[in-house]
Amino acid sequence: MSLEAKRQAAAAPAIVRVELDARGYDIHVGRGLLARAGEFAKPLLKQRRVFVVTDSMVAPLYLKAATSSFEAAGIRVDHTVVPAGEATKDFAHLEQVLDAMLAAKCERGTMIVALGGGVIGDLAGFAASVLLRGVDFIQIPTTLLSQVDSSVGGKTGINTAAGKNLVGTFHQPRLVLADTDVLATLPRRELLAGYAEVAKYGLLGDAAFWTWLEQNGAQALAGGEASHVLLRHAIVASCEAKARVVAADEREAGLRALLNLGHTFGHAFEAEMGYGGALLHGEAVAIGMVTAFDLSARLGLSPATDADRIRKHFTAVGLPVAPPTRGPRGAITPEMLIAHMAQDKKTKDGALTFVLTRGIGAAFTSSDVPLPVLRETLAAALAG
Repeated sequence: MSLEAKRQAAAAPAIVRVELDARGYDIHVGRGLLARAGEFAKPLLKQRRVFVVTDSMVAPLYLKAATSSFEAAGIRVDHTVVPAGEATKDFAHLEQVLDAMLAAKCERGTMIVALGGGVIGDLAGFAASVLLRGVDFIQIPTTLLSQVDSSVGGKTGINTAAGKNLVGTFHQPRLVLADTDVLATLPRRELLAGYAEVAKYGLLGDAAFWTWLEQNGAQALAGGEASHVLLRHAIVASCEAKARVVAADEREAGLRALLNLGHTFGHAFEAEMGYGGALLHGEAVAIGMVTAFDLSARLGLSPATDADRIRKHFTAVGLPVAPPTRGPRGAITPEMLIAHMAQDKKTKDGALTFVLTRGIGAAFTSSDVPLPVLRETLAAALAG
């Protein structure tokens, strides 16, 4: 192979397949994919029309480019813009999005396009799943977190006062376009929040990938061409890991629950902080994973040194490892967090279910966690 052929091969997008029989789809990971959105979408359309859902942060950066790409392929484009932030994942904004789709006279053949991060992917995907009893949609994730996690697997939904993602559907996208170039405009804090979900794949089932992250993660987040190559590798590895799990357990009957490592704790931290941006989802998950490894160590399941490795690496790259101690309601207590956990989707017959670990890369689910040990673990986490 010539040098030029090698360069072109390296520049070509990687393709990860989510195998779900007739509902399977491709995840494309690479550079310049936003400019080719119309090209990729066109073969999947039932009519030459898309409706783009995006937010006030992403729209000024990428809505024009996406629209131009679709129009260049002869595809009509309508859109709606909602406020940026986790607070947009609610019934009020779901209704706003659906009203905009109906006002634009979207039909069952209209393709919905989620252009944004996890909030937009969850909200637009949920809207697509209920509009006219279900229409197709495409994910164009613009954050690291959404590229490696929320855009893949078909989970959609919104938050309620009772908790995070408690209302939603399973509705698989037809295509995922993860353009790595858009990550250049991502604030450092958002990039790190996404990295927490990358790390999750190593911690739950791939100790070798975790070791690779310990060695290369900081450089992957540093920016520049060399960093981009490393970051792309991390994204592809993460998507491959999630695709395998989703293909084996689409509706979270068993194996897929492992993808919630750190999330039972993380969602409780988020809920207590009010979803207002004081604690990002990825930050909460990072803290939650440390807490899950601490709980596993207290239960005698995994060595305490594993939790120390996670703390060391997360601290080195800039992720938080301890929860906030005060929220809108004042000082946060273990009891307040346990009350949030009782609303978790994995709770069965009133028993809390946790993703625990027997070591890095060896996660499993358990409902056999004594409440006093959980309370002690949370108290220690809050004490820092």
